[in-house]
Amino acid sequence: MLWGIDPLLTADLLYALRRMGHGDEIVIVDTNFPADSTAMSTVIGEPIPLAGVNAARAVEAILSVMPLDTFVPDPACRMEIVGDADTMPPVQREVQQAVDRAASKHVPLLGVERFAFYERAKNAFAIVPTGERRFYGCFIFKKGVVPPE
Repeated sequence: MLWGIDPLLTADLLYALRRMGHGDEIVIVDTNFPADSTAMSTVIGEPIPLAGVNAARAVEAILSVMPLDTFVPDPACRMEIVGDADTMPPVQREVQQAVDRAASKHVPLLGVERFAFYERAKNAFAIVPTGERRFYGCFIFKKGVVPPE
């Protein structure tokens, strides 16, 4: 155990987060997402699972150590519901709250069409499958910078 580090963050996940640079993206997905096949094309090359936790809890843990990019208009994205792009189901509303708490302000989750989301995920740094069983529990976050003291 480490002080000040969320115990949910595994050594593999911390290693990936530390290796990420400004502008790299991490994808947090639900249990239905094709994480194994999609992760093959990512920098890490395999999924980094956080089984047993929901998407909001995983996002909370990750954003406790990773800043969001403030140089782009949309550093946080969500998978859109097929045929209903504007609706945010409860899982996405919960993640929106976690994002806003981590950023200490409202950072809207940009909707990304399902197949565009899959394509974007292939170019991510890492994919983190969670134990989230609710549909559309899939998110992309762009890493920001840590400013000098």
